[in-house]
Amino acid sequence: MEYGMPWPGAEVAKEAEAAGVTTFCSGEFVDHEAYTTLAEMAFSTRTASVGPAIAYAFARTPYAHAAALRSMWKHAPGRIFLGLGSGAYRINRDWFGVEADRPVARMADLVGAVRTWLHAENGEPVRYEGEFYRVNADVRAPVLGRIDVPVLLAAFNRQMASAAGRTADGVIGHGLFTRSWWDDIVRPSVERGALKAERETRPVEHGWVITAINDEDPERAVLDARRMIAFYLTVKTYDPFVEHHGWEKPVEAIREAFRRGDTDGMAHAVTEQMLEEIAVCGTTSDGRAALRRRGDSLARDVAYLATPSFLVSDRRRQAYARSSLALTAPDTP
Repeated sequence: MEYGMPWPGAEVAKEAEAAGVTTFCSGEFVDHEAYTTLAEMAFSTRTASVGPAIAYAFARTPYAHAAALRSMWKHAPGRIFLGLGSGAYRINRDWFGVEADRPVARMADLVGAVRTWLHAENGEPVRYEGEFYRVNADVRAPVLGRIDVPVLLAAFNRQMASAAGRTADGVIGHGLFTRSWWDDIVRPSVERGALKAERETRPVEHGWVITAINDEDPERAVLDARRMIAFYLTVKTYDPFVEHHGWEKPVEAIREAFRRGDTDGMAHAVTEQMLEEIAVCGTTSDGRAALRRRGDSLARDVAYLATPSFLVSDRRRQAYARSSLALTAPDTP
């Protein structure tokens, strides 16, 4: 397993590459856009792989995804990957104004259409016929040529995980993922999808890990990790995950505190078991022990040491990113 990191900015990234971080990823929300950040990552790194993890899949056409990747490939050839996430139905409908019904089938179709553009050759028509996406382009200018960009899907549930194994190159795990969720739900589903596609190689695993390290104030780091876990669990989409672990009672308390605007109450409702199974936090020594303990509960290929973002300033996130670099040292399993 290698370590990655959500983009911490060029200055911290330089230190991270030197410390052995192999991958940087960009996310997006209303105040930051995945492909703009991808450009910054491509220009500011030398050897690391870079890509969205994730870009909102349905907010853009297959053409738009592929054209952005081709632009960055020129500056970081062989280092680009694409991570796609479906996003919540409500966000697609109310924020983006796009169709998002049947997200698993729609995502699988999108992957095929994006790959058609990425694999297009000069002088050849670009053709794709799917249920949701169709491409019929005759690009005469000599600007194409196949580029092999790995495509990964953010998959929380069984159906999307199966689609990742069947149609994409791998999966991106959520920051909530535990050993049980990887082993009982996600990995078997990815494997079933891969078997259907008769793949010859194992699908790649990337995964976020909530990471907050602060040797001077470990209690603050633990509180930030608790708040991040609690904030994620306010979303009912994750109810199957909650039920799988038997965490209905603390999650009910988290959501009640959220309705009151009580962020400390949200954090305190996160149990020790939840914290231990989900996060890496506290002192550097605590973090190393957590990584040793968690072992295969992390993604097999790239684990993103992801700083908490809920009620955490950019300055403190950068400090957490720097502190987490000690966890990538050679003596860390």
